[in-house]
Amino acid sequence: MSQEGPPLEQLTRRLLETPAPFLAEPVFGKSGSVHVPALVADVLAALGLSASASELQRFVGRDRGKERNPRMLTQILCWLLTDPAFRGKLKAAQVLALLYDQANGLAEKVAAKEFVDNDERREELSRLALRSAGLRPAGESKNVAEDRWLTVSTLERARLASATRAAEERARQIREALARKAAEESADKWSRE
Repeated sequence: MSQEGPPLEQLTRRLLETPAPFLAEPVFGKSGSVHVPALVADVLAALGLSASASELQRFVGRDRGKERNPRMLTQILCWLLTDPAFRGKLKAAQVLALLYDQANGLAEKVAAKEFVDNDERREELSRLALRSAGLRPAGESKNVAEDRWLTVSTLERARLASATRAAEERARQIREALARKAAEESADKWSRE
């Protein structure tokens, strides 16, 4: 996030105006209309990048139940990445990681359509794309951009919630161990008297 990117509003507006073809059903077998690997290849080409056929294979839909939401999110991210602000800012590996790995992680927590319909989710997806390119929104310092990211990030909130639960469980175990020790000491004291 060392470089300043476009205004955040430019990207959130782009998401709000996502065209219907990017929201159409991904291909699974004989159903659906968006061939996601081809879309990813087109976006890479628009960014002046390319990927091998094997790298694109992971975008082929095999299990509709598990992969529909992640591939829908991939489609939305493809639309976002075609914004001129991303040209020359990303490497192929970054794009592929964003469109597959990060899309899969987010899709476990949030419905893809929310990243178009919900203000905070649009901001999250815009910030995620900017972070992938090493950019921060125009007019924001590194610290402000990082703080805002931590505020809107679904995965960061999930990570913090998990860490909090783990800390609470550890504290409970310590309290129980201290209570057992106090009970043992009390029993020893009574047995000596």
